[in-house]
Amino acid sequence: MQKRYLEAGKFVTTHGVMGELKAYPYCDSAEFLCGFDRLYPAPGGGHPWRVEAARAHKGMALLKLEGVDSLDAARPLVDRLFYIDREDVDLPEGTWFIQDIIGLRVLDAATGAEYGTVADVTNAGAGDIYEIRTPDGRSVLFPAVPEFLAQVSPEQGFVKIRPIGGMFDDAD
Repeated sequence: MQKRYLEAGKFVTTHGVMGELKAYPYCDSAEFLCGFDRLYPAPGGGHPWRVEAARAHKGMALLKLEGVDSLDAARPLVDRLFYIDREDVDLPEGTWFIQDIIGLRVLDAATGAEYGTVADVTNAGAGDIYEIRTPDGRSVLFPAVPEFLAQVSPEQGFVKIRPIGGMFDDAD
C-alpha cells in the first residue's frame, strides 16, 4: 500500500528574524517544493502547516509558515522532517515518487528472472540510478533510463529491466 504522506524535506536552519525557514528538499527541486500550500509535521499527517510564502534560493526552499512569525518560533522546527500529501500532487505520466519505487522487486523484462529489490534511488545528474540489492546482499547500480528500464509498476510491486550484459553475473 502506498503511503499517503511522503517525506518532502527537512528544515535545516532559520532565515532572517521573521520566522522564515530554510528547507532542504527531498523532492526533485526546491521549486517543486515551493508549490505546496500545506506541509505536514508527521508521517501520518497531523495538523498541517499552511505555507504563507515560498521561494527557491540556491537549491533550497525558503518557507514562511502561518503562525511562525519570529526567530524564536522558527528555531524548534530546525532539523525536523516535513511531509506532503500525495493527493496534493499531480505527477506527470511516467513519473513516480521515489518512496514508491524503493522496495519493488526487480525482474528481467525478457525472462522474468528476479534480480533483487530496489534499495535506493539517487540522481547523478544525467538521470536516476537505482541501487538494486541482490539476494546475496550485493548492491548493483542500474541506470534508470528508457533503454534499460522496461516497466515501472508500483501498483503491482515490480520494476522490469533490460540489464546490461554482465551486470548481474556472479563475481568470482
